[in-house]
Formats: sequence, structure tokens, C-alpha cells
Amino acid sequence: MVSFLLFAWLYAHDFRLFWATAIGVVLAIAINYLTDYYTSTERTPVKEIAKSAKTGSATLILSGLGMGYESTVMAIIVIALSIVASALIWSSGGLLYIFYGVALTGIGQLTLTGNNISMDAFGPVSDNANGIAEMSGLEPKARQTLADLDAVGNTTKAITKGIAIASAVLAAVALFAAFYVDYDLLTINLIQWKVFVAFLIGGSIPFLFSSLTIRAVGRAAYFIINEVRYQFANIKGVWEGTVDPDYGKVVDICTGAAQKELMTPAILAILSPIVIGFLFGLEALAGFLAGVILVGQLLAVFMSNTGGAWDNAKKTIEDGLYGGKGSEAHKASVVGDTVGDPLKDTAGPALNPLIKVINLVSVIAASMMVVPLAGGGFKEIGYTPVTIAVIVVGLA
Repeated sequence: MVSFLLFAWLYAHDFRLFWATAIGVVLAIAINYLTDYYTSTERTPVKEIAKSAKTGSATLILSGLGMGYESTVMAIIVIALSIVASALIWSSGGLLYIFYGVALTGIGQLTLTGNNISMDAFGPVSDNANGIAEMSGLEPKARQTLADLDAVGNTTKAITKGIAIASAVLAAVALFAAFYVDYDLLTINLIQWKVFVAFLIGGSIPFLFSSLTIRAVGRAAYFIINEVRYQFANIKGVWEGTVDPDYGKVVDICTGAAQKELMTPAILAILSPIVIGFLFGLEALAGFLAGVILVGQLLAVFMSNTGGAWDNAKKTIEDGLYGGKGSEAHKASVVGDTVGDPLKDTAGPALNPLIKVINLVSVIAASMMVVPLAGGGFKEIGYTPVTIAVIVVGLA
């Protein structure tokens, strides 16, 4: 923030640059504290989820879902406030300057990328260290230390996902500015049926994408569980712990599923904006993007925070709360953690690249959806053989 202040004062001679980027830095810090509140073992929400485990897995899951829904609303309010603050700072310059100010807010947020990457790496490093300690039979004190680090890692991973999603939302504002400047798209008129239909379809895309990724995890888990059961039943000594299981087979199943199951979600992210743009036009494409961004942000933060909270609720019980390991509360918390893992480690994080890929494809494809007019401006090209081909491929 000091460097931005010096830049705005000594070079640009415009303190609005400083205030816009400072808002971005504050936004990243706010998301940090907000996510910490909803996922940390020291905070009330996780303690309440752990308490609900006393009455079974159903109440634990309900408690986690309620907490997750609340957390995503708080996150989007913080993002909205940052956009409002930046817009107020740049309002005197007109609409284009407001877009520019919001983009600067995103740049301010991304100046903390080093810290973000550090927190993101901390999660899996501490998680794997805890797994190594468990398999190698370290002494209880060392195991407890690593379990505590793993709990912190769950929170840091959720924080980085929240910040990444917020940056995608801010970047999307710059995309709308590109539509506004390059193609004279002054408004997104939801009264038009094409735009409204595209908005509805855009809002459904994150749910369909999440469905594909979660079901992919379920299918992979099915084959992995069957393999584990087979090894317990057919490899003598595995159940007794005297013989190591065939870990490589399980890793092969997981790796193959991850590669194979990637295709359909990737095609969805690439083709959906092209189909919408050619079918309904450029303004409808902007409405489609608005739906993707709004629902994608809400859903991604919800899944990330809910999964992290369930995981940390389990860890607090394993530390001795409500009967500790082996208790009925612990069994319920394991169910919650198992449900939460695909949310926080697969579907939630995947929504961030989904939003950015759809934005990028839209920018690239938008120029194919309009033709320049002799008197200036652009006109949508409407239905063409390309349109028909894209629709056919999309349906296929």
C-alpha cells in the first residue's frame, strides 16, 4: 500500500489510484478474516458444527450446510462493498473510469498473491505431513502437532479459494468494460427474453459443472473402495497390518479417473459461451456471463467453507471433544468430512477456473459474433453456418 501511495503521489499525481488499490488489499484481508471465522477450529461456527455431531451425522450435515450458506452471503457482501467503494472514488470520471477503478481494486487484491500461494501450499503440505506421521507411527505428541497444523491448513486453503473467487468476480467487471468499449454494448437488458434466458442458463452452469465433478469423485471412490475391500479380503496380512497393501493400484485408479473425468467439464466450459453467443447474440452472452459469475461465486465459497468447517469439526472431536476418537460424535463427524472433501477439494476450487475460462473464451469469441458497420459501431451477425455447427456440437 505504501508503494501504491508513492506511485500515485510522485508519478501519476492521482490519489484515486492509491485508494482503489488499497481497497483491493483490504478486500483480500477481509476475506481472510471472514473465512477464518467460518472454518477455524477456534471459532464459534466450527464449534457449533462439532456440537451438532452429538446427535448424529444428519444434524451435523444440516449445521454445516447452514453455516456454509451464511458464509457465502457474507463473502459476496464484502465483494459488493469493495466495488461500491471503488465506484464512488472514480464516479466523477464516468462509466469507463468506474470500470477502470474496479479493475485496479482487483490489482490491489492480487498484490497479495505471494501470501495467497504460501497459504495454499501450506494446506496440502501439512495434510501430507500428517498422513506420513500416521503411517509411520510417530509419537503422540508429534502426531498432535501435525494434526493441529492440518487443521490450520484447512482454513488457509479455504481462504485462498475465497480470494481467488473474489478476483474472478472483479476481473469479470473488466470484461464487461471490454464489451462496453469495443462493441458499444451499453446495457445488459434483462427485459429481452434472449438475455434473460441466457442469464438463467448461465446461472445453471456452475451447478451442472459441480454435478459433473462431484459425480466423478463418487465414481472414482466406488472403484477405490472396491479395490481396498478386494485387497483386505484377498491379500493375506493386509488386514493384520503385517503386509503393506498395493498402494500403486489405488493411485492408478485415482489418476486415471482424474484424467478421464476432466473431459466433459472442460468441454462444457469452452463450448457453453460460444453456443450462447452465436445463438442469442452478444448482449445475451453478457447476461450469460453475469449468471455464471454470480452463481459461481456463491456456490464456490459455500462449498469451500462448508467442507473446511466439516473437516475441522472432525478434528476438534478427535482432540477429545464430545468423547474423542471412536465416539458416536466422531463417527458422525467422519461422515461430514467425507461429504465435505469433494466440495472443498474438487468442485469448489474448480469453479474458479470455470469462471475465468468462460470469461476468456467469451472475449475471444465475441469478435466472431459481430461485424463492423461502415458508420462505426458493430452489428451482430446472427445465424450462420458456424452457428448451426456450434449448436450441433454443443448438443452432441
